[in-house]
Amino acid sequence: MEAQLPRTPAPGAVDTAALAPAEARRLFRAGLVTPTAGWSAGYAQANLIIVPREAAFDVLLFAQRNPKSCPILGVLDAGETAGPLLAGGDIRTDVPQYTVYVDGEKVAEPTDITGYWRDDLVTFIVGCSFTFEAALQEGGIRIAHIEQGTNVPMYRTSIRCEAAGSMSGPLVVSMRPVPASQVSDAVRITARYPAVHGAPVHVGNPEELGISDLSRPDFGDPVDIPEGHVPVFWACGVTPQAAVMESKPSLAIGHAPGHMLITDARDSSYLV
Repeated sequence: MEAQLPRTPAPGAVDTAALAPAEARRLFRAGLVTPTAGWSAGYAQANLIIVPREAAFDVLLFAQRNPKSCPILGVLDAGETAGPLLAGGDIRTDVPQYTVYVDGEKVAEPTDITGYWRDDLVTFIVGCSFTFEAALQEGGIRIAHIEQGTNVPMYRTSIRCEAAGSMSGPLVVSMRPVPASQVSDAVRITARYPAVHGAPVHVGNPEELGISDLSRPDFGDPVDIPEGHVPVFWACGVTPQAAVMESKPSLAIGHAPGHMLITDARDSSYLV
C-alpha cells in the first residue's frame, strides 16, 4: 500500500461543494492539501500526467489505445501552464498535491511543481470519475469515500493495458461499494459519461481483477463496505502513473491520487 499522503482539512466554515473552480484552485495554490471528491459541484475534475516532449507521443498513443482508463480532456503545449480548462490558473500550483517521478521512482509529493518545471514539459489532462459522482448521488447512490471522509480507494489490477512505444503498465481501477439493488443504476448513470471513464469495468469479485485485499488499496484509502453492498470498479486515471512507474521515463509529474485538478468545464459537457 502507498504511504499515506499528508492531508490538511478544508476550513469547516467553507462549503467546498459550492466553491467555483477558480476559488478552489486559489485555495490549493495557497497550500491547502486535501482530496477533492465533492468539491465544486457541477464542475469536472481531472487527472494529470506531465512528461518531457520526447515522451509525449508515447503517452498520447498509450491514451489513444487505452481510452477507458486514459480519456484525454485536453493537452497543453510544451511549456504551457494554462489553458481553457483552467482559465487564469497555473498547472504548476493549482492542484492540491502532485507526485514527481524520476526514472520511474517517486521522489517527491510537492504542493507546487514550479521548481521542477521545464519548457519542454507537455501536460495531459485526463478525465476523472469524480466528475460523475454528483450524478450518482442525484440517482440515490451514496458515495462511501465522501461520506466516510476519506480518499477513494484505487487498485492496480492484473489486467494489462495495451502498450504504446515506451509506455506499458497495468490498469488501475477505483472502487465504490454500491447496494446490489442499485448496481444497474450505477452502470446506467456512469455509462453516459464516457469522457470520464464511463461505465464500470467490473462488478463483484475483486480477485477476478487480481485484487486480493480491498482493505489494502495501492492508492488512496480503504472504505467500509456495508452489508448488502457490492464492490464496483471503474477504470482510473492513475493508470498513466502506474505506466510511468513501470516504463521509467526520465521525468514525469502527476497529481497525487485523489487530489485532482478542478477544471472550468461543466460535468454536463461530458454527458452523452
